[in-house]
Amino acid sequence: MKQALMAATAGIALVAGAAQAQTLRMGVGAQITATDPHFHNISPNNAFASMVFDNLIETDDRARVRPGLAESWRPVGEDVWEFRLRRGVKFQNGSDFTAEDVAFTLERIPQVVNSPGSFRTYTQAITGVEIVDPYTIRFRTNGPAPVLPNDIAMVPMLDRQTHQGATTEDFNSGRVAIGTGPYRMTMHRPGDRIELQRNDAYWGGRPQWAAVDYRMITNDAARTAAILAGDVDFIDQVPTTDIERLRRTPRVSLSEIDSMRFIYFAMDHMRDGPTPFITDNDGRPLPRNPLKDVRVRRALSLAIDRAAIVSRVMEGAATATVQVMPPGSFGYTPDLTVPAADVEGARRLLAEAGYPNGFRLTLHGPNDRYPNDARISQAVGQMWTRIGVRTQVEVSPYASFIARASRQEFSVFLVSWGTSTGEPLAGLRSVAMTYNRDLGTGSVNRGRYANPAFDAALQTASRELDDARREALLFDATRILVNDQGIISTHLQKNIWAMRAGFEHTPRVDERTRAQDVRSVAR
Repeated sequence: MKQALMAATAGIALVAGAAQAQTLRMGVGAQITATDPHFHNISPNNAFASMVFDNLIETDDRARVRPGLAESWRPVGEDVWEFRLRRGVKFQNGSDFTAEDVAFTLERIPQVVNSPGSFRTYTQAITGVEIVDPYTIRFRTNGPAPVLPNDIAMVPMLDRQTHQGATTEDFNSGRVAIGTGPYRMTMHRPGDRIELQRNDAYWGGRPQWAAVDYRMITNDAARTAAILAGDVDFIDQVPTTDIERLRRTPRVSLSEIDSMRFIYFAMDHMRDGPTPFITDNDGRPLPRNPLKDVRVRRALSLAIDRAAIVSRVMEGAATATVQVMPPGSFGYTPDLTVPAADVEGARRLLAEAGYPNGFRLTLHGPNDRYPNDARISQAVGQMWTRIGVRTQVEVSPYASFIARASRQEFSVFLVSWGTSTGEPLAGLRSVAMTYNRDLGTGSVNRGRYANPAFDAALQTASRELDDARREALLFDATRILVNDQGIISTHLQKNIWAMRAGFEHTPRVDERTRAQDVRSVAR
């Protein structure tokens, strides 16, 4: 009897261990603000969406396009692209995926209510859709659109039958969180965790994990503690203060890659008169917004010691920059080098602009979204104070911060953009082109920067079919933006993940944290 009991107990333990091994426990450092894949064009949301939904075209770990729900695509005229769809794909509720669903998806994107970052930036070139047959669809564009495949690679596909009239709240509740992807959402506790189950009928092959426990752990120390304690198997956004410690821990390994996410400061370009968080040194509102003067913007940029941010704040896990793309990538402008900080030069520019004694400014930013985001804001605030711009820093959780930033409530604030398509057109169009909801430009241009010369250069680049000529035009647009200090870039992040022994991970330049990139390995 005792031997039988021992055998039964051992059997139960083996079953429990096997069940646990089939569940991937992930700890992510940013909140998912919505499970509606078209609500908010932001990296954590897009990463989650890529586990539940698929795109016509996908991108690999180096941001190179590859077939997804579309098996092939080709231009069939100067302003027409044709996509041939994969047959036999089904949504997680059994509905067939066809060209009708593609057309519906494109119809829905501009109709999403209260989007703080619209996906319209990826569809703005499309002026018409023609369904040739259930598995062939054509997009008519407003002139040549050479990067349309890159843009379409960012658009998750929905089911007309399931999602007609569905609201963002319907997705968040789980009622319509249904895609064609490798996992299906079974539970969503906003700000805390999401539970996913394997889609055994996934067209791309059976995923390894039977279940995924996707936990939002925005506190850096808690995320590190969770991986060290074995409470989770995998974390992203490894705190820079813990990198070397984890590197020396035998039961933990790191996965690293240089990213295409740049951190920048956006400024109020919208108001000519007083801007809400800038005053004179006695606390009185200034009659004119000083940020409208390019000399002031250049002074703020020149005051930033980017090398110090990389070495002291980011502890080497970043690259200093003044532009939007990493060195060596398509669209990186070689002649735009990072200047050394120049306190006296910045003071002279302020004096030339009529502010010899500076002014007071409140700098806003998140404290739970990017690695060291609050520390970056504090460091830059100190640098600006040294040139006479007495800076107070106010940080808050990303969800509340970004809602206020999207309502143009701030004067200066820290944000970022992560390029996912391998070239800068989408990023430049989104963060700096003149905001136009109907056209889909400036979708996250929360400072409302507007420069006709920049817009014209970027628009010309977007229609240039020759890669070399398009890159030269992108150089021109980037120079205009940087010289005008429309935004003030500081650095590019490095993406670092950590995992327990027995796991492997494929790191991505787009920083997406996805269950399908994590594998268990024999030990």
